[in-house]
Amino acid sequence: MREGRPRDPSGSDRRTFLKTAGTATALGIAGGALFPEGAMGMTKEKRDGMTPDQVIDLMKAGNERFRKGARKNRDYLKEQMATAKGQSPAAVLLSCIDSRAPAEVIMDLGIGDVFNCRVAGNIANEDILGSMEFACKLAGAKVILVMGHTSCGAIKGAIADAQLGNLTGLLGKIKPSVQATTYSGERSANDEAFVDAVAKKNVELTLAKIRKDSPVLAELADAGTIKMAGAMYNLGTGTVEFT
Repeated sequence: MREGRPRDPSGSDRRTFLKTAGTATALGIAGGALFPEGAMGMTKEKRDGMTPDQVIDLMKAGNERFRKGARKNRDYLKEQMATAKGQSPAAVLLSCIDSRAPAEVIMDLGIGDVFNCRVAGNIANEDILGSMEFACKLAGAKVILVMGHTSCGAIKGAIADAQLGNLTGLLGKIKPSVQATTYSGERSANDEAFVDAVAKKNVELTLAKIRKDSPVLAELADAGTIKMAGAMYNLGTGTVEFT
């Protein structure tokens, strides 16, 4: 039997290793290059170099990664340290408090990437509008995204005319969306299709309210400095559908 060097116990020799490593490098996998934007989060230079549409594209790509189980390998401690002395978020999100719809997670966003306002039924009030004005006019965010979701409890409560302390007033802000929704089926909280139709209408009317009640934001939108957009998150599929 011909003698030679000892075999690699793993069954791979040096040439196989080098070939594999070369392939990984070419694909951008080695050394964490698969996640070129994930290490340090959003920077002012990166944010300022993007258009509002490009910011939305980043959120769309993040949701696609989430749905495929390919989220970025983030180092949240590094992101925390990198943003400790300043922030340059690219967008401000208005979403529901539902525990199943955390915006940063489902769009694969990191610390410092976006401002996030959360309230049941993703409604807008004076405090939310003031927060958005700060985010866009003073802090430089380029997108306002209002995101509803399927099977929303707040929407169901508004449809069913639920009464409970301060919640009653909150649900009252959603009721115009119930009345404005065109639907030929059963108009009840038990009809999931109707609930989702109202949720979509609620996103639409909330965007209209933001523009109507905040001249500051309307002016920024008219100038093209920011973009206002809506979205619906599907709890069943994990998909964020932008409108």
